[in-house]
Amino acid sequence: MLLGFHAAYELEYNYLVKVKTSITLPPDLLHQIDRVDKNRSAFLERASRAYLAGLAKTERETRDAEILNSRAERLNEEALDVLDYQGLP
Repeated sequence: MLLGFHAAYELEYNYLVKVKTSITLPPDLLHQIDRVDKNRSAFLERASRAYLAGLAKTERETRDAEILNSRAERLNEEALDVLDYQGLP
């Protein structure tokens, strides 16, 4: 889907604007981060986005499983009906 000019500009603007913040992390974690990427901010941004994407995926999968489970009996009946119709053993 194509975004309109205003929406695309706003998306790019929001992506480029950064807010300075301060966090406290254990030294061993900072050392591990520094071994992977000297730019801690970039590393933490990527890690945060990946973590949040994983949470969103888990949420979608849970919702999908709930939908399938709520309709499982009917879906199983339909599958058995199709197999019966095909005359398969």
